[in-house]
Amino acid sequence: MTMIRIIPAIDIMSGKCVRLTKGDYATAKSYSDNPVEVARMFMDAGLDSLHIVDLDGARASSPQNLDVLESIASATGLEIEWGGGIKDRESLGKVLGSGAARAICGSIAVTDTEEFSGWLQEYGPDRIVLGADARDGKIATHGWLQESDLTVARLVEMYIPYGLQRVICTDIACDGMLQGPSFSLYSALQQQFPKIRFTASGGIGAISDIIALDRMGLDSVIVGKALYEDRISLDEIRRYLKNGSDFS
Repeated sequence: MTMIRIIPAIDIMSGKCVRLTKGDYATAKSYSDNPVEVARMFMDAGLDSLHIVDLDGARASSPQNLDVLESIASATGLEIEWGGGIKDRESLGKVLGSGAARAICGSIAVTDTEEFSGWLQEYGPDRIVLGADARDGKIATHGWLQESDLTVARLVEMYIPYGLQRVICTDIACDGMLQGPSFSLYSALQQQFPKIRFTASGGIGAISDIIALDRMGLDSVIVGKALYEDRISLDEIRRYLKNGSDFS
């Protein structure tokens, strides 16, 4: 039975697990001083992947919390995808060398097409993920602090010739709001790019949102604040992993 992959999120700021609302650093709320412990909790619930965002790195334009990545990678068997601050080849190498299975690249894909397309070809499309974060339909970069004129669809189109396979798409307006993801956005993207594996991110507020995305055929979904605020319990996650869309 094919099932949407649930990827819990850990956002790191100053070594702590935090969550933002709509990408606003001023809204940061700390949930744990021990990211490794949080990662183990997710692993014990039966999840096999982890989405980590280095918020300090996104703002500084270079990874700032690689020690956290190394600690989580060595303490768990989770498949880790890492984003935040990957703006050059040196940073990419450090992230992949510190235990990340995949590197999420957003800003560099907008600012340096030649560099990012080269990474896709050199490292392969399974290790390089396009981070397409949109506000009002336009791509936002540099920790969501800057906006471009590109749409999500146009950004995806640019890299299909270079083998792009994986895209994490976040609707910033939904992020941290717990009011549901942008279903229409993901439906339109899937219809336009049926061979791309899209990950939905932002707005997940209940297990019903995950079920709806699963029934739409989404490859994966990132869940953050809903887990930390107990909108989705780990017991619900366990039952979902057992029963899929027939969750009850």
